[in-house]
Amino acid sequence: MLAGPFATMMLADFGAEVTKVERPGVGDETRSWGPPYDERGEATYFQSVNRNKASVAIDMGTEAGLAELHRRAREADVLVENFRPGLMAEKGLDYESLRAENPRLVYCSITGFGSGGGAELPGYDLLIQALAGLMSVTGDPAGEPMKVGVALVDVLAGLFATVGILTALRHRDATGEGQLVEVDLYSALLAAMVNQGSAFTIAGVVPKRLGNQHPSISPYQVYATADGELVLAVGNDRQFDALCEVIGATDLPADPRFATNSARVENRKSLGEELERHLASRPAAEWSAELLARRVPAGQVNDLGAAFAFAESIGLEPTTTIAREDGSTVSLTRNPIRLSASPATYRTAPPLLPEDG
Repeated sequence: MLAGPFATMMLADFGAEVTKVERPGVGDETRSWGPPYDERGEATYFQSVNRNKASVAIDMGTEAGLAELHRRAREADVLVENFRPGLMAEKGLDYESLRAENPRLVYCSITGFGSGGGAELPGYDLLIQALAGLMSVTGDPAGEPMKVGVALVDVLAGLFATVGILTALRHRDATGEGQLVEVDLYSALLAAMVNQGSAFTIAGVVPKRLGNQHPSISPYQVYATADGELVLAVGNDRQFDALCEVIGATDLPADPRFATNSARVENRKSLGEELERHLASRPAAEWSAELLARRVPAGQVNDLGAAFAFAESIGLEPTTTIAREDGSTVSLTRNPIRLSASPATYRTAPPLLPEDG
């Protein structure tokens, strides 16, 4: 639903000609995933991952539709599909079949759990956050396991797919041969667990929920202030010394309980109490400004509106506005990759549902 469209949008932003194949009369399921909708009744979910694409409605259940897809595959550099494993083979559109027609084809298959024993499992982001362990380390220790507030696994899988596609294209440049690129959401999330994953694979430690705390760094969490919450992400002793100086807690760095990061992790509860006692004198916004001026990683907890405003204030230009054919516009988040010679472009708005054919 999201991983494939995200990957192809990444490619489209940098000039790839992407044609989205949709079901006649229905289209991509995310077209109906709302609210919210824009002023024309289009789901904002669909629009988030489908700019710079053309769209065509093709019925895979007809001979004419399959013939058209074979024709397009013969001419394509890349094919991306995110159906359940086996469906493309049933239609004669699997990698082995299409490679015989187009040996240079890079064929990317995105699944939920791979094409082996998990082939029949439904690949939804929430399910994979649960099964692959992300929810077990997210949320308050005293509360229920918590999902991340966006379909993060789909985004990660889409990024891994993009890397795989570009790597395969580079290989084709050198050898003239296409290849099969396979990415599954489950493996993508396991790879993205990084230090939490290695804690298990190397040391046999099964991480638990710590809320906003970090298992290996302190102070690294959310703290109460006179007004609002303040995030501190203090990763070294210099930052800790500067933090203590700014908030007027100059005695803390000399305290053996807090003198090193390891000691601070061991005594994080006591440290938190000391920090909040000092932070209670001023609001989060004031602390954030002063601490950032001293290069201490700190910031208030923004909602999304404030997040975009902050990006604007530091010159990141977080959005782009794209004109539609009818003269209206759509505002979308910019591609975060900045290239000096071949930057991302925003040529066309997400397409309307095409007519059959």
